[in-house]
Amino acid sequence: MTANHLHEADQHLIHQQADIVGHAAKGGMLIARGDGVRVWDTEGRDYIEAMAGLWCASLGFSEKRLAEAAYKQMLELPYYHTFFGKAHGPAALLAEKLTALAPEGLNHALFQCSGSEANDAAIKLIWYHNNMRGKPAKKKLIGRIRGYHGNTVATASLSGQPHMQADFDLPYGDRFLHVSNPNYYRFSNPGESERAFSARMAAELEALIEKEGADTIAAFFAEPVQGGGGAITPPEGYFELIQPILKQHDILFVTDEVICGFGRTGNMWGCDTYGLKPDILTCAKQLSASYQPISATLISDALYESLLEGSRRHGSFGHGFTYGAHPVACAVALETLAIYEERDILSHVREVSPLFLSGLEALKSHPLVGDARGVGLIAGVELVADKATREPFPASAKAGIAVQNACEKNGLIVRAIGDRIAFTPPLIISAVEIADMLARFQRSLDQAAETLIPSRAAAE
Repeated sequence: MTANHLHEADQHLIHQQADIVGHAAKGGMLIARGDGVRVWDTEGRDYIEAMAGLWCASLGFSEKRLAEAAYKQMLELPYYHTFFGKAHGPAALLAEKLTALAPEGLNHALFQCSGSEANDAAIKLIWYHNNMRGKPAKKKLIGRIRGYHGNTVATASLSGQPHMQADFDLPYGDRFLHVSNPNYYRFSNPGESERAFSARMAAELEALIEKEGADTIAAFFAEPVQGGGGAITPPEGYFELIQPILKQHDILFVTDEVICGFGRTGNMWGCDTYGLKPDILTCAKQLSASYQPISATLISDALYESLLEGSRRHGSFGHGFTYGAHPVACAVALETLAIYEERDILSHVREVSPLFLSGLEALKSHPLVGDARGVGLIAGVELVADKATREPFPASAKAGIAVQNACEKNGLIVRAIGDRIAFTPPLIISAVEIADMLARFQRSLDQAAETLIPSRAAAE
């Protein structure tokens, strides 16, 4: 199969979260193979994959043990379901393992195929739970601007991503509320400390609850680090102030660990990194290193009691997906968790994280960079037109895309989220590879600066 034929065939594919007009005109990049933290396109060019695909290929692109686990399971039992009281060994063992690893009190696991489905299932369970406990009016959900929780009708409504809602008739209904994006660098007031900024964010949440009525609000969803918003770490004291408010008003706390779970922040969970105590936790992506599609919704005993009550009332728990807890996906997930333990991936992340973070933070001296911060192996770099005033580039400049394109020319795949450049390299990345990644990013910033700030570049 020639590269030209593949590009012709690609015109029939609808690309997700993409400028499909531009793609139709210019074509796109087709990835042919991967090895470690690198991938190669159909033209033979290699790239450091600094986004681990979509925040997810934690063990890189050539872990043979996961391929062998999938093959072995396909030979033994290629498919079975978990409907009608039936199940299979890989699903049962994965539920046991995950709940043992989970934050305290999350003792029950429901499996799906994607992070979107995990959060969609969480929404359904929350509404079901409040019906079972006689609070049918308690159904509203609070997300955050630039939060990301998925692409179903419900999760795209919950997500605070305007481009995912425009002309899709979303948000759907009046159950989806949003509070501000806690990006301290972008939205803090002059002279405002991180803790003062966090207090203002908490006061906004309290005001929304008072306005809507606590008896109408069911849950608050938050990523420990906002991934789709641009790899935004929480400001100091943020969750410390948010959690008591939720507890006071009987509002469930859902932590979306789809990106942060399984070592991304240097701990098993973002909950561990930031001291979070959720009622529900959703995870996906690095659960199987993304070698198979699988996600999980982990729930507390109190929510599980509501499922039991519903089953008594209706004769069954009326929810499920054909491919939820697919035996091949579960087997690969179990092998992934075994690799994390055997290779002590958490320690490796902690070991290389300082080089990764300090290298990006050093780029704050670059004329394009206003801010760079992260945790573990996730970080965001914010581009600005004026460093002194934090003035952003005009949208027409497409500064983020300019940097992203320069990176690709230098053999580096990153993600521009507006004018924030996100990094989430595979967890296996080495110190040598981090240094190479940072050097490629530095070159790309320099090249993008020539067009974004030509007068300053000429002066220099």
